[in-house]
Amino acid sequence: MKTYQWAVLGCGQIAGEMAQAMLKEGRCFAGVASRSVNRAADFAKQYGVAKVYPNAEALFADKTIDIVYIATPNLTHSALIRQALQSGKHVLCEKSITLNIKELNEAEALARQRHLVLAEAMTIYHMPLFKQLKALIKKGELGRLRMIQLNFGSRKVYDPASRFYNPALGGGALLDIGVYALSFARWFMTSAPDQIQSQVRMTASGVDDQSGILLKNPQGEMATIALTFQAKQPKRGVAAFERGYIEVEEYPRADKAWITWTADGVKEKLEAGKTEDALCYEIQDMERAAAGGLNEMALTETSEVMTIMTALRQDWGLVYPGESILPD
Repeated sequence: MKTYQWAVLGCGQIAGEMAQAMLKEGRCFAGVASRSVNRAADFAKQYGVAKVYPNAEALFADKTIDIVYIATPNLTHSALIRQALQSGKHVLCEKSITLNIKELNEAEALARQRHLVLAEAMTIYHMPLFKQLKALIKKGELGRLRMIQLNFGSRKVYDPASRFYNPALGGGALLDIGVYALSFARWFMTSAPDQIQSQVRMTASGVDDQSGILLKNPQGEMATIALTFQAKQPKRGVAAFERGYIEVEEYPRADKAWITWTADGVKEKLEAGKTEDALCYEIQDMERAAAGGLNEMALTETSEVMTIMTALRQDWGLVYPGESILPD
């Protein structure tokens, strides 16, 4: 398979983690761009990146770059995705991939038109454990899915200027941590939810910091999700089927799960992959898709999750500065 040349936009923590994953894969990012050239230069020195671009436009103009990894604030994603695709680059973008489904639909259409891969960097879709669980469920031994319960809580001190609470940066718990919980739910549900209800607490800065979400799909499968920036919660997911239930701790990068069988209470432990290699799996799946092989980038699921988040924000009246009008 071709050795792909990657470039990264953004120099934050997750960009550093991806750079480390690249090193594990035996190579480096070929280029980096940031709002601060000095910060990009420091990033390049730390991770062995060959090129430092003065801006995103210079990165997009480099014909040697095959894949752009976007790790900038949420509010910037849509415009950068569009520019990257127009420049002929495949795109892997950090969550939340866009602000709303209208922006994602436009990006998907452009990617299809250009025959390019567009994907969200959602670890759940790439962890070997979740692929193994999906295969197990398809065998039918657990029976039909009935209920999913999910928690994700992260204690964030309120600061209206921070990326967590600043609407100008696409802040709020839903786009930051809720996207993981919703992606977990969609991974296990037979089809996308078509009924959505919620309760939300809004902050003085105008974004959500706590919510309870209830989903139901046409098969009658349900999911309950609790999100908060007000308190630490375990990142715990439970998928309950007719003949047993699956428990996953620390689910965004999980490498183990437990199945408890209803009939006799026997508990089985499943292990697959390694938590510390989560971003390596993203890189590998992205390159297989770019090469025209097996496409496991889950853009359909990403789109369905974005549809849910858009509907929730419509209900909450949460619109970000400069955001396109949310679809009806």
